[in-house]
Amino acid sequence: MLIRAGYEITYDCAQPTPMLLALSVHPSRLPDVEGEHGIRFDRPVGARDYLDGFGNTITRLVAPEGRLVISKDILVRDPGTPDPASPDAEQHAVEDLPDDVLVYLMGSRYCDTDRLSDTAWSLFGNAPQGWGRVQAICDYVHDRITFGYEHARSTRTAWDGYMERKGVCRDFAHLAVTFCRCMNIPARYATGYLGDIGVPPSDSPMDFSAWFEAYLGGRWHTFDARHNFPRIGRIVMGRGRDATDVAISTTFGPCTLAGFRVITDEVGGQAQPATAARHGEAAGLVQDRSSGRGPAQRDMAVG
Repeated sequence: MLIRAGYEITYDCAQPTPMLLALSVHPSRLPDVEGEHGIRFDRPVGARDYLDGFGNTITRLVAPEGRLVISKDILVRDPGTPDPASPDAEQHAVEDLPDDVLVYLMGSRYCDTDRLSDTAWSLFGNAPQGWGRVQAICDYVHDRITFGYEHARSTRTAWDGYMERKGVCRDFAHLAVTFCRCMNIPARYATGYLGDIGVPPSDSPMDFSAWFEAYLGGRWHTFDARHNFPRIGRIVMGRGRDATDVAISTTFGPCTLAGFRVITDEVGGQAQPATAARHGEAAGLVQDRSSGRGPAQRDMAVG
């Protein structure tokens, strides 16, 4: 199967503005990309890539004053099979976990484990360990939170999502990740492309998506508490502790998101509506996280 994936994102900058972009396909999927996979800019920006501490490709640049259009249009080979399931995958004792996995047991900005630990143990303490426990968490979060773009809020933590019972897909992922960590299961946040492939097409415009991965049986496994169903054509872009680590952009200066469009379609399949700028704003993609004096981040992954 071939999947067309890409975006066109437009920024208006009041002055030359340093930027960090998390808009590349994750290195683990680069062998599946046909042809050129770099980010395109409509003006010279002197961009260069580096790998962050979580293994994501981050692009550094200084956006010039005025309008800047950032785009990508790629073809990705995919096996066309649903997310694999491993019902026999076992939970590790904490003392047996690899060193580099331990960070995914800790609380983080949006995964406030200290506030949800007692709740997690009361809900899942008697669930089967391993895969069954993570699936029980997905089932609970899927039923607990009501999805809606109108519910997007860039400051919502896992605790807030639990209490408010509404959100977008990042909120499903944050709550599930937090519950897993409370139960001593390493879990990390993931973002990327997820088109309506193998499922009835949605009337909603296409967006980036969020899901999570749990460490069981010696490797990472994909889970999706929002859809709670194995999906086809998932293309990861970034992984981290939570949405903080995979914001689509971090800008160090005054900058406005003027346009936002995402495309994820099976080649030869039914095209999906593209994301409009106003839709991205409603989804919380353009919420500044600073007072204007420090870096401002835009969230990726809401659909």
